[in-house]
Order: sequence, then C-alpha cells, then structure tokens
Amino acid sequence: MEKLIIATSFGFGAAVGFVPLCRLAAVRLDCVARPSADRWHRRPTPLLGGAAIFGSVAVGSIVFGIAGPLWVLLLTGALLFAVGVADDKITLKPATKLIAEIAVACVLLFFGYRLGWSQSLTFDALLTVVWIVGVTNAFNLLDNMDGLCAGVALIAGVTLLAGLDLASGVPQAIYLGLMIGALAGFLVFNFNPASIFMGDSGSLFIGLTFATLTLGGTFSGNQSSLFSVLTAPVLVLLIPIFDTTLVTIMRLLSGRPASQGGRDHSSHRLVAIGLSERRAVSVLWVLAALAGAMGWSLANGSPAWSIPVALLFVIAMVIFAVYLSHVRIYKDSNRILLRSGTVTPFVVNFMYKRRVAEVILDVLLVSLSYYAAYRVRFDNVEIQAYFSSFLQSLPIVLGVQMVAFFVAGVYRGVWRHFGLMDGVVMVKGVLAGTVAIVLTLLYLFRFDNYSRGVFVIYAALLMLTHMASRASFRLIGEFVRRRRKGAHQLVIYGAGDGGSMAVRELLGNPENDYCMRGFIDDDETKQGSRIQGYRVLGGYNKLVSLIEAGAVDSVVVSTQQIPLKRMRDLKMLCADRGVALCRLDFRLEHLVAVS
Repeated sequence: MEKLIIATSFGFGAAVGFVPLCRLAAVRLDCVARPSADRWHRRPTPLLGGAAIFGSVAVGSIVFGIAGPLWVLLLTGALLFAVGVADDKITLKPATKLIAEIAVACVLLFFGYRLGWSQSLTFDALLTVVWIVGVTNAFNLLDNMDGLCAGVALIAGVTLLAGLDLASGVPQAIYLGLMIGALAGFLVFNFNPASIFMGDSGSLFIGLTFATLTLGGTFSGNQSSLFSVLTAPVLVLLIPIFDTTLVTIMRLLSGRPASQGGRDHSSHRLVAIGLSERRAVSVLWVLAALAGAMGWSLANGSPAWSIPVALLFVIAMVIFAVYLSHVRIYKDSNRILLRSGTVTPFVVNFMYKRRVAEVILDVLLVSLSYYAAYRVRFDNVEIQAYFSSFLQSLPIVLGVQMVAFFVAGVYRGVWRHFGLMDGVVMVKGVLAGTVAIVLTLLYLFRFDNYSRGVFVIYAALLMLTHMASRASFRLIGEFVRRRRKGAHQLVIYGAGDGGSMAVRELLGNPENDYCMRGFIDDDETKQGSRIQGYRVLGGYNKLVSLIEAGAVDSVVVSTQQIPLKRMRDLKMLCADRGVALCRLDFRLEHLVAVS
C-alpha cells in the first residue's frame, strides 16, 4: 500500500511538472487546437497534454520496475501515443488510426490479453480486438469538453484499483497508481477553463490502457456469474461507451457520417438544455462514479442484489439517452432529422411505434420487481425453498401484469406530460395486476409454497419503478431547469392557479430560456411556502427590490387581482430597469362563425 501511494504521488508530481513544458512545446511546434465548427472550445489551445500523461506513466514504470506483461501494454500504448501525436500535428485519416489500433490490439492479443466471455477461444479473440479498438475510440470521442475525458478516466482508474487485491501486491496496482496520479495532475490544468488539451495522443493512450486493464484476470467480474463477467467491465467504462453509442446512432439517424465531428455528444446536449460546462461535466462524472460502483459490486460482491440493481441502472441510462436524443443540436432542424432515404423504413416505423419500447421496458421492470420482492422477503437460505415457485410463476406474473397494464390504459400516456392522473392509472394497473396474479396462482396451484408478503412487496416495488420510469422525462427536465445558468431570471407575480399554469407553460417548453427565481404574492400567508417546488419570495416590495438590484430579467403577471395603480407603477419600474414585463392571460375567447 505504501508503494502504491508513492507511485500515485510520483505520477501526480511528474504530470504537474511535465504539463507546462508540454504546453510550451505545443505552442512552439504550432500543435494547437484552433476553434472550428465541430470543436467546442472558443480560443486556440495547446495540445500535447497527452505527452505529460504518457511521460509520467513511462518514467514511473522505469522507476518502480513494473512487471513484464505491463511492459507490453506500455510499449503498445507508446505506439498509439505516437499515432496520436501525428494526428494532432498533421491530422491522419480515420482509416489510418483504425488500422494502427487493430494492429496494436492484435499485439496485445498475441501476448495473452484476451476476454473470457465465451467458451470459444476464436470468438473471444475477435471480441478482444473489437473491445480494445472500441474502448480506445470511445475515450478518443469522449475528449470533447474540458476535464471530461481525464475525469472519467480518473474515476475508472480508481474503480479498477478498488477491484484489485492490494495486499497481494498485484503489479497492475502500481501501473494504475501511476496512471491515476498522472490523470489527476493533468486535470489540474485541463479543468474548465482548460489551458491545455490532451489531444489524440492522450485519449488514445488512455483508452488503450483501460481497454486492456479491464480484460480477463484484472477486472473480469464474479466468475460465478456470466452476467457479471459480461457486464462488470462495461459498467466501469460505461460513460465512454454510452457517449459513443449515442453519438453514432443519432448521427446515422440524422443522415450524418458517424466519423464526422460535431457538437452532438452527451456533454454538448447537457449544455444545450441549460447546464453550464462545469455542471455538464460534473453530471457525467457522477454517472461514471455510479456506474463504476455497480461494476465493482458485480466483480466483487454477491450477484443476488448487484445484478438487478445494475440492470435498473442500465435501464435508467437508456431512458437518459432517449431524453438526450430529443435535445435540439443541429441548426437545420427542430429535432434530429430523419431525412428521406437515410433511414430504413423498419427503423422509422420502430421509432414511431415507441409503445413497443415501453412494453419491453415494462417486461424488464415487472421481472426485476418480482425477483427483488423474493430477495426482500426471504434470506439466502429460505429463498432456496421458494425459488422453484418464483421460476414457475414468473411467466404468469409477466403475462397477467402486462394485460392489466393494457386494460388500465397505461400505454395511452405521454411521458413528457406525466401527471397525477397518469399516476392514478398506473396504480390501478399495478393493483389490478397483482390481484389478478394472486387469484390465478390460487386457482392453479392453491397458492401452495407462495407468500402473500412477496406480492405486497412486488406491488410496492413495481409501483415505484414504473412511476419513476414514466416521470423520468419531467424529473430530468426539472433537474436541468433548476441548475440552468445564463438563462433569463424569471419571477412570476401571483402564486395561485394561474402562477402554477405559468410555470408549466414557460418552463415546460425547452425552447424557452428561463430560470425561475420564485413567486411574488401579496398574500402574506403564502410567503415562504412553495408552489411546484419554487418559493414564494415575498410581496410587491420584494419584487421592487429584486428589480432594482438587477436580479430579475423578466416578470410575468399571472393574476388578475393587481390594483391598476400598482400595475402602472410596475410597468414604469420595469421600463426604467430594462426588465421584460408580460401578462399571461388564460381566458377563453368566443370565436364567431363566418357565414
């Protein structure tokens, strides 16, 4: 452990020392990333930060004397580092980099680095090449915003290190310690606003390192569970894989080449919906940490609980991806375009038939809730006596519950507009399904070897997960709106029904760039209370002080109870301070038919 701490500190110190030298060299060699349409930064920024990361790890490997197999990883990493330097300087063709990555993957495969996902050595060999090339490119694509790639890689490194048996002196621990220290040292200069980028030289080296260290033996998952073996490495590197998959799918659906650069990554989409760059990166860091914790649990813990929790997390990430896919990115369309002739009729038809995806989601949620109910109700010893009943009844539970959802009208709602009555419909569907399941089992098996408590827990879990999935779009939207920066500061005058409707109308539309400060209301009994989560800040005098302090950009009047004189005074004050004043009127007008 002491040697590991020293190695990590060495990597950090070396990177902090190397970065200024690499930055100076990049400027002198004109190896600089200049602003362009497909890049996010706004000023010329030196590259070659990857040289500091690679140099720190390489020098540290010599100083601490890493084991033989890791020298293979370091030398192949040096080859990709050199390819990245060339790409940073002269811009290589994508095919050139791909061939280099495949060649390096084959070298690693030859020296014994391989996945153990199947019984076929040939199939595993092909999967290994695909894994190494895919993860390497995923980190390369993830390097699209200050601090994102280095931060996610740092989290992945810590997760991998936590999965090693440090007491036995695993050689990978020293190598990981050097990498973690180097990434942390580089991140000091790369966090927003970045003074240097890692460039392809850094992202390719980092991607190859983590793609290789997650292969069999290092972090291959709980060998007693095939699901763990397959999923643990994916979860540790979930954010790079998630971002690459989202970008590739959305570019293909919009008729754009997958290899074409652009500001359409997950980080860019978070900024597009109102988060600051730092908040967008922080969100992805948190998700990377959660995914890493899931992967560690699968690799080192009992699969009894880690598997369903990991599946639930993956489902949540899929919903998050669907939400991000609806964010407007390209200026030539209100949405990501499905241009004529660029998408097969099957794909277009499937996207319009989104209910199919809802049904598949519900099948997973019903199965997970029923399994979790057994795990909550029985301990590890008792469940052995009841597990045959679980397997016997699972098809019945699935079939009856899905029919109950359909009859109750669950599949008629729209996620974006999920409301209280939609929740009532879901409760009816869950309760009706649970009662029907119990009656069916009572009729078929006389309820022998079944527990009433299981079905009470099942109903509660399904109700919770089902509502969370449907309310997810509104929950994500609300989370983003409350953390939006740079938007117009909005105050609504009137904390009644009209004010509540104004919040839904103004903040529910993603095209509106508002950040809600709170409500103003002259009723003293409402002051300090909350309407849809937003505080009533005070009365008219509070509004005047906010306007005079420059803390408000827009005032929306949602009540009809304001005295005429006060309304005139408010208009004059807003005009003097350059504050927009609007009145939201929900009254209906009669339309006269024209003969």
